Amino acid sequence: MTLIGKTNGTSDKTILLVNTGPAKKRFVIQKLKKMGVRLVVLNKEKNWAQPYVDYWILADNTNHNESVQSVKEFMSNNPKIKIDGALTFWEDDVLLTSKIVDKFNFVGIPFNIAKKARNKFYFRDFCSKNNLPVPQYKMVQRVEDLKEIEESFNFPVVIKPVYGSSSAFVIKVEKQEDLLEMFQYVKSNISTNIESALSDGLDILVEEFIDGDEVDIDILLQNGKVKFFSISDNFNKSKGIFFVDNGQAIPSSLPGQYQEELLEMAEIILEKLGIQNGCIHFEAKYSKKGIYPIETNIRMGGDYVYSYTRSAWGVDLVEYVVKIATGEYFSRIKKPSLPKKYIIGWDLHPNDSGIMVELDAPEDIKKNWFIEEMQIYKKIGDPIFVPPEGFEHLGWITVTGENVLDAQDNLEAALRLVSYKVVKFDADSSLGKTARKNRFSPAVLNKNLLIRNAKIKAIKGTDLTNIRKLRIGLLGNVSANSDDPIELRLSQTIREVEAALKGRGYEVTVLDLNDFIQTIDKLKKGDIDLVFNLGGRLYNNGAFRPHIAALLDSLQIPYTGPDAFTQFLALDKIRFKKLLAYHQIPTPDWDYFYDLGDELEKQLEYPLIVKPANANNSKGITDQSVVTNKIKLDEEKEKIIQKMGKAAVVEEYIEGDEYEVYILGNNESNLQVLPLHRSIFRSTLKKQWNIYTFDTKWNEKTAKARIIHQLPPKNISKKLESLITEIALDTYTIFKCRDYGKVEIKVDQDNNPYVIELNPSPWLCSVKEGGIVNAAQLMGIDFSTLLEQIIQMAIERYAKIIKD
Repeated sequence: MTLIGKTNGTSDKTILLVNTGPAKKRFVIQKLKKMGVRLVVLNKEKNWAQPYVDYWILADNTNHNESVQSVKEFMSNNPKIKIDGALTFWEDDVLLTSKIVDKFNFVGIPFNIAKKARNKFYFRDFCSKNNLPVPQYKMVQRVEDLKEIEESFNFPVVIKPVYGSSSAFVIKVEKQEDLLEMFQYVKSNISTNIESALSDGLDILVEEFIDGDEVDIDILLQNGKVKFFSISDNFNKSKGIFFVDNGQAIPSSLPGQYQEELLEMAEIILEKLGIQNGCIHFEAKYSKKGIYPIETNIRMGGDYVYSYTRSAWGVDLVEYVVKIATGEYFSRIKKPSLPKKYIIGWDLHPNDSGIMVELDAPEDIKKNWFIEEMQIYKKIGDPIFVPPEGFEHLGWITVTGENVLDAQDNLEAALRLVSYKVVKFDADSSLGKTARKNRFSPAVLNKNLLIRNAKIKAIKGTDLTNIRKLRIGLLGNVSANSDDPIELRLSQTIREVEAALKGRGYEVTVLDLNDFIQTIDKLKKGDIDLVFNLGGRLYNNGAFRPHIAALLDSLQIPYTGPDAFTQFLALDKIRFKKLLAYHQIPTPDWDYFYDLGDELEKQLEYPLIVKPANANNSKGITDQSVVTNKIKLDEEKEKIIQKMGKAAVVEEYIEGDEYEVYILGNNESNLQVLPLHRSIFRSTLKKQWNIYTFDTKWNEKTAKARIIHQLPPKNISKKLESLITEIALDTYTIFKCRDYGKVEIKVDQDNNPYVIELNPSPWLCSVKEGGIVNAAQLMGIDFSTLLEQIIQMAIERYAKIIKD
């Protein structure tokens, strides 16, 4: 459990809020803060709600024992903070909240009652045992269970998750012969990745379909008494065999007698369940056979329920939820016979899953008197999944009218003001294609592939003058406490890039490779448009660095910098040298050893430098790495091959200066070489050589004593400068570097340049001497602009790939 606190004054009430919910539910927490409520939030991590939260209790909400224990520790460690009540607004956490209510004697719904309401199978059992109307139903865990349904149920039937929400994976089966196929679709694809409320379980229920008008009743219940209720009509939810939330109208147009019967049914169920306090979202169907309860949701209704209840009746559900949770008594709310307004809420659904490429929703749309609220959750470039691939929508809109017909007319007018275009996923694309056993089996399984492909397509559609709308992921290594200079530099890079991009208005998410599983989960969610690949290690091993790019490619997530192949070649000095030789790029004469018994090529002349074949950042390099005879050579071979467990590369030692050549770009139209950085070695001791040892590279005191830095270099000929630049460009392009990179070149005493190493992903942070940041600044390119140039080049590169 991690506790993070901040001071934000005092308030009359302190609420434990279980789960912030997604950012689209911001209005709930904003309302709580406007009420002056002090918020203690139990959540997996800090998120968008940070400005509103007084104290965080960080724990895994899906682990109920851990979460309850974390709350207990918070209360024990903070005795001056008195929590007055606990509540949640999300289906995912009603069971956890009920356990917290039990543990700490808060006002609310006990767990033994909550599980009956939350679990649709238990709820059907409850209704059956209490002689309440219930369709024929059965829990289905395996294919064999379908036989009873085929033999004894009246079709059509409905398949639904026991713990589902928002109609996700709810399917209508018209014919017996389709039952197996539909069940296998749900069984194969049901996942918390699609619907987070399924974290309580993935069991499946099948029940007979009830034909009738679906209605919702939103109820405020205190001390067993209904203090307020509001009945609304649901529009037709059918979308073929699937069910989706299309919209609702308030007040209900059902005759008064029917509404009284519905309320009576709801009160009977709440009384028999034993629910005394809560905000209830009750769902039922009014059919020819009478009223059938569908669900009893023990939390406030979602999306526009809050908005239209407030507009129609002047009742703020959030305010009363807090009063109920804290035990603050309130009288029965007198509801007028007619609403203040007639409201229709409407969900915005595309016809097909695809990528949103156009959206026109005027910011001043609420200037139209009849528009109450509008929430748009998707952005241009976002993938949107409707059944069977997913259960999403763009957002919703609520309108008002003087009567029902007027509200309907105003809804049509409002929908004309909002336009969007969703391009259907390309059926001819090879991405995500698998052998289909039936028309549904791979649909949701391939959702992540479609999301990632959509991200690449979104990059193509990005307006280069408006790239700051991209959601950037910073993928790297964050080490809070470390003495390792490389780990410190990796962390520094993340901090500086994050600050620079946020300063330019980007939405930035840090993805820590040191917490690999959590980072993978974040990447798979598809909330990142472009990754800035700053990773230097995987599982604390720099040799695995290329796998980071391979991971992003496999997830189909666009990213900056080199691909895995380029990084493998640059890291493997043996293959790197072979390719240089093949392309006739000058490099010191060299050889390599895999075993201690391998012999040195006779033409090589001492002194020689011996390096690990696949290490970077000068690891394994000391002044003893330069050898002048076979005895010293064998000692270095043994150190690298046996002690480090790596192959060794040996090359002729070059006495002269070293140049760093930083390059930006991807092709002839945008390649740019930054000013050269020259390192002049001054040997103060006989045992020191003109090389970057690990100590020289990472110990500032040693570096200052041994190296003179020049940026740009002084007193070199234009001819040498051009030669170094051209060789570096050839190396950069031969190895297919992308966006930015560094070529290291040594020049001997006769001004002959030799390529030493390639770093296709150099440090993107401030360093005292040299570095790409300093080189760019010399050309008038500040750090933030440099980062944006890299982003822009990555966008152009992906756009060209898609076009080709």
